[in-house]
Amino acid sequence: MAGQGDSSSSEKKSKEVMNDVSTFRAENLQNNMKVVYYSRTFLSIIGGAIAGILGLTGFVGFILYFIVMAITSIGLIAKAKFSLHSYFDCWNRIILDGFLGGLMSFVLFWTYPFL
Repeated sequence: MAGQGDSSSSEKKSKEVMNDVSTFRAENLQNNMKVVYYSRTFLSIIGGAIAGILGLTGFVGFILYFIVMAITSIGLIAKAKFSLHSYFDCWNRIILDGFLGGLMSFVLFWTYPFL
């Protein structure tokens, strides 16, 4: 009898652990990452165009890029209602992933008005 009682309590514990573990569908996670990537790319283009129109050069232009990417991260976190683990498997997916990915688009549209 004690053995059965122990196994049922361990089954309850394992079920509780399974309920606590977050599961993600691969399609939803891919879609969320696609939205993050497209948002960062679009805002990199907009930020680059603004930096070019304002005539920012050198280090100041790159500072604008990092400011735009920080604002983008904050905006995406706010869009996820500050519950990152509901939409992404880890926090760095939304904060760091693609941070430097839009840099080429930024530089392209930053230098375009100078031509």
